[in-house]
Amino acid sequence: LLSRPVAFAQIWKSWLSSHSLVGNKNIILMGPPGAGKTTVGRIVGQKLDCPVIDIDDDVLETTWNMSVSEKLQDVGNEQFLEEEGKALLKFSASGSVISLTGSNPMHSAGMQHMKKNGIVVYLDVPTTVILSRLESMKVDRIVGQSPGISLKDILQFRKQFYKRWCDIRVLCGDIAAEVVAEKVLDAVKRYQNSELETFISTRSSRSGRSMEKDSCKYFSDVVTEGLAPDGGLFVPERGLPKFTAGEWQSLIEATYVERAQVILERCIHPADIPASKLAEIIGTAYGENFSCSKIAPVRHLAGNQFLLELFHGPTASFKDFALQMVPHIFAYCIPRSCNYLVLVATSGDTGSAVLDGFSRLRDTDKQRIAVMNFFPEDGVSPIQKSQMIGCQKENAWSVGVKSDFDFCQTAIKQIFTNSDYTGFLTVEYGTALAAANSVNWARLLPQIVYHASAYLDLVHQGIIPFGSPVDVCIPTGNFGNILVALYAKMMGIPIRKCICANNENNVLTDFIRTGVYDLRGRKLIPTFSPAVDILQSSNLERYLHLIANDNGQLVVQLYSQLENQGYFQLQKDLLEKLQQDLVAGWCSEEDCLAAIHSVYSTTGYILDTHTAVAKVVADRLQDRTCPIIISSTAHYSKVAPAILRALRITEIKQNPLSQLHLLSSYSPLPPVHWGLLETLKKKGNEDHQVCAADMSMLMSHIEALIQNHFM
Repeated sequence: LLSRPVAFAQIWKSWLSSHSLVGNKNIILMGPPGAGKTTVGRIVGQKLDCPVIDIDDDVLETTWNMSVSEKLQDVGNEQFLEEEGKALLKFSASGSVISLTGSNPMHSAGMQHMKKNGIVVYLDVPTTVILSRLESMKVDRIVGQSPGISLKDILQFRKQFYKRWCDIRVLCGDIAAEVVAEKVLDAVKRYQNSELETFISTRSSRSGRSMEKDSCKYFSDVVTEGLAPDGGLFVPERGLPKFTAGEWQSLIEATYVERAQVILERCIHPADIPASKLAEIIGTAYGENFSCSKIAPVRHLAGNQFLLELFHGPTASFKDFALQMVPHIFAYCIPRSCNYLVLVATSGDTGSAVLDGFSRLRDTDKQRIAVMNFFPEDGVSPIQKSQMIGCQKENAWSVGVKSDFDFCQTAIKQIFTNSDYTGFLTVEYGTALAAANSVNWARLLPQIVYHASAYLDLVHQGIIPFGSPVDVCIPTGNFGNILVALYAKMMGIPIRKCICANNENNVLTDFIRTGVYDLRGRKLIPTFSPAVDILQSSNLERYLHLIANDNGQLVVQLYSQLENQGYFQLQKDLLEKLQQDLVAGWCSEEDCLAAIHSVYSTTGYILDTHTAVAKVVADRLQDRTCPIIISSTAHYSKVAPAILRALRITEIKQNPLSQLHLLSSYSPLPPVHWGLLETLKKKGNEDHQVCAADMSMLMSHIEALIQNHFM
């Protein structure tokens, strides 16, 4: 059985094989008054040599025998919308370019009728531009306006209807209609050609890539499969979409949710997830689950340093940005014919975020999707451990492993590439395995948004003009967060340097400085910043594939050497490429605690230990010629013992909940994280399974969970 996205993609491919760009379908232009729908429609119609229909002039005024403004004045707002909708219901056309009125999308039945034979293109123009155009056109009243309600309020209100009905969004800005028309045609071509947006493994060679249709991997495939069959990681074959400066500037006044919608629509083909469904998923992910209305606010720290606060989600770390969204993406993309067990390895924060995210699925989805989280039993902070155990639900479990994170991560990779075992699970239990670590491409995409949004916020606040560069400094372990900052740069955000900040597990710092990735003789050092206590960084593989110009054979060679000899070395030209993007430094435990104390003493702000690592490295490596955005990846409550020690509060209790209460009792301190406190208050959060560092034992735990949940 085909999943819905795959079926949808095949329908479009079948349609394309026998039709032109338009065929019998209509291109339907939608947007606010003043968006240029009529003018753009005429240009598109001329280019396609097809009929052009303007609903205002050719349908409504012909039907009513009066102008639209006269009709509005005659019947009032509510009756006008109803009359307008009735006219749409009686209208039919094919192979045409149709320009809707600004208020057509507010009539549900009329739009459902139009969508049956059309591709709806939303001309998304910034509200400030629309208001300026309406003023120059001397338009002072539109449908829905009444005393006390401004044009701006109405335009904002209507956006929900445009999002509901659009198949394609075209960012317009204040640009010529000819340019908008070209963008419409490009967007329609993309919509109709999902086969162009395929994915490859970081370990596949150009010569080995089959062009057979059955071998192509689409977004919905890589979400479901997680890891490529050859052990590599999936990446888009043609790279990420590029935004023009004008397109980015059109998002300066947008909310975080609006920015996420626009960016992710360009990264996920509508054949995989339609725009309206994506909007629903984003709204669910970033709705009531985040305690700050700005979702990812940017706060000035001192001098040219700014903090990107990524801890306002339910589990208090940056992982919430992806993992409040990915479960809903996953549930939409997977086939209905199979149950799925999602496996995840965590060094601290991922586990609780995965468990929380998947536990928020609808009951019907929880019956067919379960999660098993493996974490190093003695390698996370007591609060992180209590949080992971407290986030367990009926479809989400945690297992402590008597080893470190690198073992957990490597074990999961080996399980995924063990075709005999995965095949056995499918045949015996009707259950497939999936990944929720950042090896899964869907985990990375939502994180691109907050790096782009942070830059746009600085522009919006007047700190910099658009186009001026910034540096970013990111506490780094598995290389995912810094990789998505590099992706944001590739998509057009003016990031100059990405600064990789390590703790004492500084293998990445050595690699970026020398080109030698060397694990020989290294042992993982437990630190105050456990989420970056990692030696083998999975997502580095994606970056190496990128700078090697998609040379999968080189990636295979490097990682084979790493596995067999414990190290690899980049050739000189690749190291030079890498050092154009990245600089790196590391921070000692002593300097980490000192930074927390110093920042609190001078500003009253408390950094968590991971952010403190980045702050120390930023202080050392920044050149102060541009702003630097430091990623604050977790709330300080998650590492309470280290904070108590850094602030020189001598009374440190062992119980995690007591530690939070102790922090709360010091009134000068900012409040502890709401979600973390609620999770730790739950009864029975000390119960969890513990497993030896043995592959067969991990497999036994997996089979037991499958039997208990799905059978």
